[in-house]
Amino acid sequence: MTTLTSGSPDTERSYADYGRPAWRRILFSREMAIIALLVVVVIAASLRVPKFATPVTLGYLLFDITPLLFIALAMAPVMITGDIDLSVGSMVGLTSVVVGLCSASALPIPVAIVLALVVGAIGGAANGLLVTRVGLPALAVTIGTLALYRGIAVGLLGTTAVTQFDKWWTTLVKARIGSTGIPVVVILFVVLLAAFVLMLHFTPFGRGIFAIGLSKDAASFSGVHVNRTRLVLFILSGLMSALAGIYYALYYNSARGDNATGLELQVIAAVVLGGVSVWGGRGALHGVVAGVLLIGVLSKALQLVNVTSDVVSIITGALLVLSVIAGSVVSWAQSRRVRPAAAPAKTS
Repeated sequence: MTTLTSGSPDTERSYADYGRPAWRRILFSREMAIIALLVVVVIAASLRVPKFATPVTLGYLLFDITPLLFIALAMAPVMITGDIDLSVGSMVGLTSVVVGLCSASALPIPVAIVLALVVGAIGGAANGLLVTRVGLPALAVTIGTLALYRGIAVGLLGTTAVTQFDKWWTTLVKARIGSTGIPVVVILFVVLLAAFVLMLHFTPFGRGIFAIGLSKDAASFSGVHVNRTRLVLFILSGLMSALAGIYYALYYNSARGDNATGLELQVIAAVVLGGVSVWGGRGALHGVVAGVLLIGVLSKALQLVNVTSDVVSIITGALLVLSVIAGSVVSWAQSRRVRPAAAPAKTS
């Protein structure tokens, strides 16, 4: 039996894994398990807290998790390659400060948006170059830039906050689609989701991302531009973090150096909960979106029954640990399955 492996039991692959019908591979997967759990939690929350299942609550829920959704789209491919970006929360804070400073200087918001996106791309490129060109571990690099970008953000504004923005833009960010309660910004997310799904699951570039996560050496010998792909993904991570920073400043009407503190942990929890392997090599964006929604639904439902944020954090952390343990247990069980022994070679 031929097996492709990256050295981690969580990413083991074999031809037998693809011998089942496609519908079984889709339905009996970690991603569908998270979606099923999300449905159960939504139903339970609606029964326990009647006002949870209202357009107003739905709208506020989507408003709250929009930054997570934006960043998770880019974090998932980064983690599938086996890397990680812990600087995303700090980049959200830095780019929200850029928007705030531009607004305070009477620059148009479109100019502020472009400048924030440029800052995000530069920050992501810095992470990527240190990882791919210098050869430093992504974990160490992004821990350093987490502190660096946060320090720059706080240094630019100090303890002050910018709270004056063009009313037209803040109204647009807070707008909803008719009486549905769904924020208009969800339309932008759906467009970006479609683009990332197409890139990750339906292009040679996306197949290269999974190949890198399984084995960088094997991917390189297969013709994948490993370092260039990883660099592009870090730049995308910076851009999506900048987009979240723009949203943060306009929606909350506040640009502060400490905006989005700790957001990176929520993003990573949602991505891993959504089925992306911590070892790299596997994951799907529909599972990642379900993971973000599950964390958002749990948080909102618990807040409505007056559960403190500390308890919400404990539950989220417990879900993350359980998802990692469950993935490892499933992979171990699969590796212990009895496989048919290879037929002995004929001898003359």
